[in-house]
Amino acid sequence: MQRIVTAELDLDLAGTADLIFSLTTARQVPLASEILTFTRDDLVHTPTEIIDQDGTRLHRLTGEPGPLRVRYEAIVEGQTGPARTSELDSIIYLRPSRYCQSDEVFSQARHQFAGLAGAELIAAVTRFVEQSVTYTPGLSLGTDSAVTTLMTGQGVCRDYAHVVIALLRAMDVPARYAACYAPGLTPMDFHAVAEAYLDGAWYVIDATRLADRRSLVRIATGRDAADCAFLSFHGAQVGLDRLHVDAWVVPDVAGPANADDPSADPFAQASVPDDYLELVQLG
Repeated sequence: MQRIVTAELDLDLAGTADLIFSLTTARQVPLASEILTFTRDDLVHTPTEIIDQDGTRLHRLTGEPGPLRVRYEAIVEGQTGPARTSELDSIIYLRPSRYCQSDEVFSQARHQFAGLAGAELIAAVTRFVEQSVTYTPGLSLGTDSAVTTLMTGQGVCRDYAHVVIALLRAMDVPARYAACYAPGLTPMDFHAVAEAYLDGAWYVIDATRLADRRSLVRIATGRDAADCAFLSFHGAQVGLDRLHVDAWVVPDVAGPANADDPSADPFAQASVPDDYLELVQLG
């Protein structure tokens, strides 16, 4: 499966700022090509790349006052292998975090999901979050947490992921946050999903059900959204004048297809509901 992902940011810096971007695909994603540029007028900035233990690639640079154009495009060739695991995963990703307060939802989770384990538990948590949270773009705040979302019953993809993660951790299932490009997502934007650790592997949990999990492309991995922001900065104020994200699947070249055959549509997969019990790894 070949996928193309792009991101365009137009920034306005009020002064000198330390900028950290998380826009590129993770280190383990197989790429046919990749272009990342940072330009101010005719000046091209060269960032420093920093890679964390989960393969997240951060690009850091010092931005000067004025406009900054950021452009990224990558062609993903094939599927990523299984995500790496370590003994630390069962420690770090069981702890409460800023947006995933598993300690605060402990009683609710233990009562609501008593007696469930493994894939059955993951399916039950996913189904509960899907049914109890309404997708509401523009209404949730960047400071909303899993507890906030459970109280308001509204949010976007990051909020869904936070609730899933908090509830799973409360049930002793290591869970983490993944930022990704999502072909077929509507409205198109950066996407966020949860990942659950089961039987030695990480599986994607997307309670929004807005994109095909099999086509997702990993950008960043962390405890919650605080670890996976597409832009963080220190120093002067930074304005985001424009953000445009896109991602799509390149159809495989094939012979003439029967127009009456739904399977002949190269994008039909994105519209097929996936089963909660079918555990899919992020590739």
